[in-house]
Amino acid sequence: MKVDFNKKYTTISVYTIITFAVCLALVIILMKISTIFGLVSTVAKILAPITWGIVIAYLVNPMMKSIERGIKRGIEKKKPHPKIARGLSVTISMLFFIAMLALLISIILPQVIDSILNIFSNVNNYINELENFVYKFFDDYPDIVATVRQQFDVIQPKLLDFANDMIPKIGDLAVKLKDGAIGFLVALKDFIIGFIVAVYLLLSKEKFLAQARKMTHALFSKKASANVLRISAHTNKTIGGFLTGKIIDSLIIGILCFISMTLMKMEFVALISVIVGVTNIIPFFGPFIGAIPSALLLLVEAPKQVIPFIIFIFILQQFDGNILGPMILGDSTGLSAFWVIVAIFLGGGLFGFAGMILGVPVFAVIYELFSEFISYLLKKKDMSAATADYMTFDEYTPPPKSKNINMKNLFKKDKSDDNDEINNEKVSIKADDAKDDIKPKK
Repeated sequence: MKVDFNKKYTTISVYTIITFAVCLALVIILMKISTIFGLVSTVAKILAPITWGIVIAYLVNPMMKSIERGIKRGIEKKKPHPKIARGLSVTISMLFFIAMLALLISIILPQVIDSILNIFSNVNNYINELENFVYKFFDDYPDIVATVRQQFDVIQPKLLDFANDMIPKIGDLAVKLKDGAIGFLVALKDFIIGFIVAVYLLLSKEKFLAQARKMTHALFSKKASANVLRISAHTNKTIGGFLTGKIIDSLIIGILCFISMTLMKMEFVALISVIVGVTNIIPFFGPFIGAIPSALLLLVEAPKQVIPFIIFIFILQQFDGNILGPMILGDSTGLSAFWVIVAIFLGGGLFGFAGMILGVPVFAVIYELFSEFISYLLKKKDMSAATADYMTFDEYTPPPKSKNINMKNLFKKDKSDDNDEINNEKVSIKADDAKDDIKPKK
């Protein structure tokens, strides 16, 4: 028995099956979401050394390229030595990277330890100073002073009870500290392995890039491969330029903060300068995020320095946002302030501190690709892709037409033009032949 398939109903059936399969897959994913997240977390932990290696290589690569260019100018005057130049540049850049990390740790750790010890050793003095300040402030209001004194009398027994309750939990705290120490050792192990991975990536980065291009061309068509490589290059340029510029910008801000606070004779100069410099990597909110814990440190040790410090941070943030940042970064992301805030909140909410740093350049790439897609759809409808054309556009106004020239048709010759050229050539040839016939023979 022969079955006649109707193309229309066959197409509908195929689309129905695909839709059902997609819906079923989504339901399974939602039902097993915790298992999927657990699997992703396990894979992320396994690949943590590789991730560290890629991050370190990405950060060190600009410095390595600069050093490599200088080495090549010095040793490749007669004969090229690419392996020697690459090996020396990787070694020097990695040693410099380790030296910078050691310098930061040597500055931060002693300051943090001294600050914590100072805070705990002077807790009683801080409470007494706060109590005296409240009494002096409300000296003309004896009722308020009596109320505050009663509150302090209530707080002190609660603090003692809290201390007594904490004593049995010291064992649990020791277990947590042990787990934290183990976690720190695991992270340190991942970082060390990642450092070795970064060395291999930098030594053979051209080979790895060539393998990635080879795989891209093998998996996709020529047009799709070109688009994938173009998007990858643009992503690398945007993220790399943003991170490099932000690191240089934050380093300069940290140095300026250190010099200014030293001249102003403030406390915790090195620690606060490092905090301000590191948090400045976060766009928009970075200076304020660094200023809050720094102001609290000064409030504990030197309350009179808090207001001058806040004024100084505000001036420094204005200098960075309006002068230094645009000078170094330029318009590397192309995002408005609103989208920068959205990118920071999304990145920070999903991926924490790293997401707050990388959220802006990644969002900038997605934003540009989406804009290209919208422009492509508008051009297919012969509509303008310029945002300015839609400023006065409403439901009663016809959509603006595209003002762009179709480049595909621009270089196409009309067949009638080709025929005219051929006919003109034939006429000119016949005219030349006629002239030759008219010439008198010698």
